[in-house]
Amino acid sequence: MWIERWDPEDERFWKEEGGERVARRNLVFSVLSEHIGFSVWSLWSVMVLFMGPEYGIDAAGKFFLVSMATLVGAVVRVPYTFAVARFGGRNWTVIAASLLLLPTVAAFVAMEPGTSYSTFMLCALLTGVGGGNFASSMTNINSFFPLKQKGWALGLNAGGGNIGVPVVQLVGLAVIGAGGGPRAVLGIYIPLIVVSAVCAARYMDSISSVRNDTGAVKLAVRDGHTWIMSLLYVGTFGSFIGYGFAFGLVLQTQFGRTPLEAAQLTFIGPLLGSLIRPVGGRLADRFGGARITLWNFAGMGAATGVVVIASVRQSLPLFVCAFIALFVLTGLGNGSTYKMIPGIFQAKAEAKGLAGEEAAAYGRRLSGAAMGLIGAVGALGGLGINLALRQSFQTVGSGTGAFVSFLGFYAVCSVVTWAVYLRGQAAPRTVPGVDPQEKPQLSYAEV
Repeated sequence: MWIERWDPEDERFWKEEGGERVARRNLVFSVLSEHIGFSVWSLWSVMVLFMGPEYGIDAAGKFFLVSMATLVGAVVRVPYTFAVARFGGRNWTVIAASLLLLPTVAAFVAMEPGTSYSTFMLCALLTGVGGGNFASSMTNINSFFPLKQKGWALGLNAGGGNIGVPVVQLVGLAVIGAGGGPRAVLGIYIPLIVVSAVCAARYMDSISSVRNDTGAVKLAVRDGHTWIMSLLYVGTFGSFIGYGFAFGLVLQTQFGRTPLEAAQLTFIGPLLGSLIRPVGGRLADRFGGARITLWNFAGMGAATGVVVIASVRQSLPLFVCAFIALFVLTGLGNGSTYKMIPGIFQAKAEAKGLAGEEAAAYGRRLSGAAMGLIGAVGALGGLGINLALRQSFQTVGSGTGAFVSFLGFYAVCSVVTWAVYLRGQAAPRTVPGVDPQEKPQLSYAEV
C-alpha cells in the first residue's frame, strides 16, 4: 500500500501511531528480498563447481563467467537506486524479486554439458540483476527509519543481504554432498524467489513522499570525496564480492580440490565477512572511520602477502587461513568505509559555514546520493578481481600474479586514506571544493 504521511522523526508518530511497527515489518521483508538477490548474484560461484571437463570450459572461461555477473550487478545498482522513488518501495521490491526468476529459470534450462559457452554467458549476465537489489533495498529502508536508528537498520539490511553469498554456497555444498546436480540448487531458489515476491506484495509499503533528488546526485558526482570513497569501497566491498565469487574456483584450479572439497571451504570466508561488517561500523564509531579503514587496509595487505607466499609454495592450509583472514578484513572495511561517508559530508557542510540541523540536512542529502554511486563503483572491484585472476591463470597457470597486483592496490588505498583523511590530522584540512579563504577548514580525524 501507499503511505501518504510518514514522519519517523516525530516520536509520537513513531511510537504511538505505529510507525516503528510498519518500518520493522518492511525491514524484515526487505532483508528477505535482498538476501535472495545476493544469492542469485553469486549463483555462478556455485555453478562453476559443477562444471567438470565434460563442459569443455577451462579456468579462464569460468572466471570470465563470474566476472560478467559482477559487472552487471555493479552497473544496475545505479538505476535500482532511483527506481524506489519512481515506482515505490513495495512495488519495486516485487519487480526486483520477480526479475530474479529470469537468471534462475534460464540456468535451470541451460545447465548441462553441450550447452554453448555464449548461452552460459547470457545466464551469468542475467544473474547480475541480483546485485541491484542491494541498492534499491538500502534506499528504501533508509526512508523508513529515523536518523538515530538508520545505522542499525541499514547495517542489518546490508548484513542480511551479504549473507546470501555464503548461504548459496552452503546450499551448493549440501547438494554436492548429497550427490545432486546443479539443477537441484536452482530448484531450491526458484520457489524462494516466488515466496519473496509474494511477501513483498502482501506485507511491504511504499512511501509517497520519497522523491529522487537529482540535484543532490549532481553535487555528489562533482564532489571529489565521492570518488575517493568509491576507490576505497572498491578495495573493501569489491574484494569481498570478488573473492566470494572466485575462492572456490581458485581452490579447484590451483590446488586441485574436488567440487565437494572446494564447497566445504568456500562459504566460511563470506560468512565471517558478512557477520563482522557491523563490527567495522562500531569500531569506526569509537575510533574514527579513517583510522579503522587505514589499519584495515594494512591488515588486508599483510594477509594478501601471506596469500602470495602460500600460492608460490602451493600450501593449501596457509592459503585457506590467509584467505579467510582476508575475508574478515573485507567485512570490517565494508563497515568502516560506509561509516565514513555521512561523517565526511557532515564535516564538509560545517566547513561551508552551516550549523545544526541545516548542516545535518546537507550532510544527509549528499551522503544519501553519494552512497548509491559509491556502492555501484565499489562492486566493480569484484569484476577487476575475477578478470585479474583469469589473466593470471592464462599467463602463469596460477593466481600468484593477480594476488601481487591486489597487494599493490591495497597499498594505494592505504596511502590515499592516510593522505586525504589522516595526514596532519592535528592541523586543519582543506576541503576539496571549498575555498579556504572564504570558509573554515576542518579536521578529518574523527571521520
